[in-house]
Amino acid sequence: MHISDGVLRPEVSVAAYVAAAAVTGLCMRRMRTEEMPKVAVVTSAFFVASLVHIPLGPTSVHLLLIGLVGALLGSAAFPSITLGLILQTLLFGYGGITALGANSLMMGLPALVAGWIYRGLRGRDWGGHMAAGFMAGALGTTLAAVFLALLLMTSGEDFYGVARVALLAHLPVIGIEALITAFVVSFLGKVKPELLP
Repeated sequence: MHISDGVLRPEVSVAAYVAAAAVTGLCMRRMRTEEMPKVAVVTSAFFVASLVHIPLGPTSVHLLLIGLVGALLGSAAFPSITLGLILQTLLFGYGGITALGANSLMMGLPALVAGWIYRGLRGRDWGGHMAAGFMAGALGTTLAAVFLALLLMTSGEDFYGVARVALLAHLPVIGIEALITAFVVSFLGKVKPELLP
């Protein structure tokens, strides 16, 4: 789901960088020092999970865990995802330096929305955590796939077909992400509820 260098128009890349920097700054101001260990662990999970790519035509799919990141970190999700993407770009060349702002927005904003959905829907029991986690995981990945398609479409008609394929390719990932997020948050709700916001 990473957009590579040279795909986006320069003005889109610059605007995305400015927006991503602004959102990161706002989220960092709300982050507390005692949250840092949890942010580090969740960022590591995001980093590792999204390294495994499955090629599918002109695109590839991989786990994102952005619903889970949003559910666990709340507003710290955006900086967490941005840091994971920076490391992936610098260490493995996923995405690209010019597309880093767009990739951060594409995955970070849905993580924030997923976190709000999770906190708004969860109940106090195991089933409430599971249902809210399922919705957060499904919605986070759906929004990221839609953002990916929209960003690709800003690059012109040549990318319309790729945008459609990328959107369709992520349909199975939506279900998998929803199940993973539901399972993890319900498990944490039972064994370590203090990890949930």
